[in-house]
Amino acid sequence: MGTLEYNSSRPPIKVDDDTLAHLKIVIGTKLRRHESFMMTWLPEGSGDGGRLTIWMNPSIPLILSFDGSTMPMIDSKRVERMMESLSARGELVLDQLS
Repeated sequence: MGTLEYNSSRPPIKVDDDTLAHLKIVIGTKLRRHESFMMTWLPEGSGDGGRLTIWMNPSIPLILSFDGSTMPMIDSKRVERMMESLSARGELVLDQLS
């Protein structure tokens, strides 16, 4: 289980390494283009309550930390679906990624 740490103001977001590898490509692509966007997820242990949304911006520090030492295989179709969803909604919803 890897983590995504954004601006160090909240606890890191726990994400499995496979999803994190795909997020790395999608987020990196958007931020490299200087395209800001929202990202939403259900925090660990939230039960039925609260979703969190952050504004992803190239000027805010981002740390992706993988648990494993080898990079997972990248599914280009999954990256494509994630990019299409993000472009259509203007938001990346982590619990809807597959």
